[in-house]
Amino acid sequence: MKTWTRRRLLGGALSLGAATLLEGLTGRNAVADPPPVIDVEARRFRFTPAEIPLKAGQAVELAIRSVDFVHGFSLPDLGLRTDLPPGRVTRVALPPLPPGTYDFLCDNFCGDGHEEMHGRLIVRA
Repeated sequence: MKTWTRRRLLGGALSLGAATLLEGLTGRNAVADPPPVIDVEARRFRFTPAEIPLKAGQAVELAIRSVDFVHGFSLPDLGLRTDLPPGRVTRVALPPLPPGTYDFLCDNFCGDGHEEMHGRLIVRA
């Protein structure tokens, strides 16, 4: 058991040493920083914020909280779609995007005004 523990500890130290060496050679952290998180609220009949500015080439995560209904979140240009159960945070990882605009919408009918429940990602260089 002691041999296994020593090997495991040594392996972990070697991995840490390799990460430090890689950081020194490349000037970058070998362990990627988590993407920024953008909070979004879904409520009949709007997303807040409805326009989300993003930086081109940067991955982000949307943390979407529905407050009143099982809304849907659809981003057709990226082929992303999920349900948004009320009272929960649903996380949607967005890959790095090129400059442009990307529309998103609620795709679960939530009553009169549903067709106005949409938003836009605005990606700038």
